[in-house]
Amino acid sequence: MPDAVASRETPAAIDAKGIWKVFGRDTGAFNRLPHEARGPEALAAAGLVGAVQDATFRIGRGEIFAIMGLSGSGKSTLLRCLTRLIEPTVGEIAFGGRDILKLGDRELVELRRQRMGMVFQHFALLPNRTVVGNVAFPLEVQGTPRAEAEARAMELIETVGLKGRETRFPAQLSGGQQQRVGIARSLTTNPEFWFLDEPFSALDPLIRADLQAEVLRLQQTQTRTVVFVTHDLDEAIRLADRIAIMEAGRIIQIGTPEELVMQPATDYVRRFVAKVPPARVVRVSSIMTAEPGTLTSGVNVNATIAEIAPELVAAEGPLPVLDNGRQIGWLDRSKALTTLAARA
Repeated sequence: MPDAVASRETPAAIDAKGIWKVFGRDTGAFNRLPHEARGPEALAAAGLVGAVQDATFRIGRGEIFAIMGLSGSGKSTLLRCLTRLIEPTVGEIAFGGRDILKLGDRELVELRRQRMGMVFQHFALLPNRTVVGNVAFPLEVQGTPRAEAEARAMELIETVGLKGRETRFPAQLSGGQQQRVGIARSLTTNPEFWFLDEPFSALDPLIRADLQAEVLRLQQTQTRTVVFVTHDLDEAIRLADRIAIMEAGRIIQIGTPEELVMQPATDYVRRFVAKVPPARVVRVSSIMTAEPGTLTSGVNVNATIAEIAPELVAAEGPLPVLDNGRQIGWLDRSKALTTLAARA
């Protein structure tokens, strides 16, 4: 997992304020409600359903931000509001300080073409186009000459591990290969924002793990802001810097995987993360003792306790903690082993 990005300390890539998405016969009735009255009872009385309710959050540049929840919690609706594939009922969504809810149709289309990449659970590949044709398609829509578009497509096909299959059609590919085509296509325009809506949920575990690793590798080489919807907690822990947990349309808690597991805000969150062993999320930085030193070998400050288990077993005393090859402290072996042995 990449180092956590604290969005409060970095420029906001996406700043969402008071996002509501209400469904019903008379959504205008919602706008007539005073803000303090916009609760579940008032919505029910007006015959309305609040799929997303008062969502407010900031996502830092380069952050991987996961949205989680049970089916029907509103996570996919929220992601579609962020891209305006679904129009929010009220609220503000700023990309780099610009409220996209105020954009006209032409400006919105340009934003999606130039700065957004999207990957969904259903691959939506064009069946009559080859792999290279599918990947090159977004550039062709923008008017890029075919030779240039296909050259860029070939680069991405190799990046996602499909070199040698560029002339095949979607029907000739496995599900995992088709999803790799979808990932490559979403990156053709080198988007600043990357939106992923449960893209791996229909795949078998081994392929899903490979594609998760591919997302992390791409993020390390081509840093972009990622919003990732999933119902798989293991996936969110592996990929995300921070996770937003939703329940019945509301964001209940936002935090790093470690914060959610060790400091759940509600019983719902506590139950949601109950099976996660602390060693999978607690990082060396959380239990180390800061003390500058001169050693150049040791454990990484951003590693989880589970990741350094072999070093803990082999060590006989405190382990030096390094940040970019420089010693910044010590890790008490007994404290780390206690975390490693703790049950979920």
